[in-house]
Amino acid sequence: MLNAQQQQFEKGVVKVADNVFTAVGFHGANTSMIIGTDGVIIIDTLFGPSSATNAAEAFRQYSDKPVKAIVYTHSHGDHIGGASAFIGDEQPDIYATESFGSAEGVNQAVDPVKQKRNVRQFGRKLSPAESTNRGVAPAGTDDGDRGKGFLPPTVTVPNNGLKTTIAGVELEFHIAPGETDDAMFIWLPKEKVLFAGDNFYSSFPNLYAIRGTAYRDVLDWSESVGKMAALKPHVVVPGHTMPIRGQEAATTALTDYSEAIRSVYDQTVRGINAGKGPDQLAHEVELPEHLRDKPYLIQFYGAVPHAVRAIYSGLLGWYDGNPTTLNPLEPKLKAEKMAELAGGTQKLTEQMEAALAKNEYQWALELSDHVKWLDTADRNLARKVKIAALRGLASREYNAPNRNYYLSYANELESGQLSEVWF
Repeated sequence: MLNAQQQQFEKGVVKVADNVFTAVGFHGANTSMIIGTDGVIIIDTLFGPSSATNAAEAFRQYSDKPVKAIVYTHSHGDHIGGASAFIGDEQPDIYATESFGSAEGVNQAVDPVKQKRNVRQFGRKLSPAESTNRGVAPAGTDDGDRGKGFLPPTVTVPNNGLKTTIAGVELEFHIAPGETDDAMFIWLPKEKVLFAGDNFYSSFPNLYAIRGTAYRDVLDWSESVGKMAALKPHVVVPGHTMPIRGQEAATTALTDYSEAIRSVYDQTVRGINAGKGPDQLAHEVELPEHLRDKPYLIQFYGAVPHAVRAIYSGLLGWYDGNPTTLNPLEPKLKAEKMAELAGGTQKLTEQMEAALAKNEYQWALELSDHVKWLDTADRNLARKVKIAALRGLASREYNAPNRNYYLSYANELESGQLSEVWF
C-alpha cells in the first residue's frame, strides 16, 4: 500500500488550469505557479534553493515572466526554504499571515530531542533498501541546503483575510489554522482553483506528529477545511501529493476530510466524557465506515490512534482520571514486580522470546522494555528481541512515520547509538 502511494508524488509539473501549474515531487512539498499578465505568482517554495531551482526551471517551460509575488501558505520549512531560487532582478512581494513563524508552537526548548525524533519519523538515515516514502512525500530528498533560500515576508495578510489583484490575477487569502496556527489557503475565484497548504493532502491528516508537536487544534482544522469545501473548487492543490481536479471530486474530498477530522474529535470527546482513558480510546475510535476507503483518508501519514491521544492530552493534559496512574511505579521497580509475577527473571525472559517467536511483536516489545531494567537479566538478548520486534512491526506497517520510526530506532539500537535505557 505504501509503495502504491508513490504515484501521489511522481516528479513532474501538473497543469491544473490554463494559467496554473503545480510542481510535484521536486522535494517533499508542492510549489505552484500562477501566470498573470505581466508576471507570475509562486505559492510555496520547497525546502531549499537546489530543489526550488529545479522546480523553477521546469516552470519556465510554461512562462518566462518575472515573479511578482511569493506566497507562503504556512511556515513549515519544506514550504519556505527555496524562495531565492524563484526571483530575478525584481524583488517580489512575499505574503504570509500575521502569525507567520508560529508553526512549531512554544516547544522550542525541546528542539534537541525533536530533531532526533524528526530524523526517525521521516526515515532520513534509512538505507535505500529500507526506504519506501514518507506517506505524502518521496524519500531520499536533497536536504543539505535546508532553508538557505528563505526570504522573509514583506506583506502581512490580516486576520480577516485579504482580497487583492497581482499581475492581473484576482486572489483571495483566507486565514485557516489547522496543521499550523499560521496557515492560510489561497483562492482564485475566476479559475476556481484552491491552494490548501498542509491542511489537506491525500492521506489522513497528521493531527499529531510523532516527532513531537504542540497541540494542533483539531476543531480549527476541521472548520478550515470545511470553509475550503464551501467554495466548491474545480481544483484543490494540496501542500503535498497530486492535485484533485473536477468540482465534484475536489469538493467531496474536502467535505470528507473535514468530516473525518470532526468525527475523530467527537468520538474522542464522547469517550472522554464517558470516563475512558486514552489507551482505550486509541483502540476504539475509528473513521466512519463510509470514509475508511477514501484514498485521501488512508492512514499513510497521519494516524487515528495518534490523533486520539493528542486530542485527549490537548483537552485534558496527561492524567487519564484513573487514580492508579497518578503515581505509577518507576520503570525499574515495575519490571522487578513483573518478573516476580512471571516466576523470576528467566521466566519473564522466556515469555519475551515466546512472544517474538509467535510474531506477537508489540507484546515482545513491551516485555523487552521490562527485561532491560533487570540487573540479573540478559540485557543484550532484550535488545536483540526489541530490534527484531521493531522490524516485525515495520514489515506490517503502511503508516510511513510509524514504519520509519520503528526501523530507525531498530538501527540505532543495533549500532549502539542509544543508552542502556534505550531512549
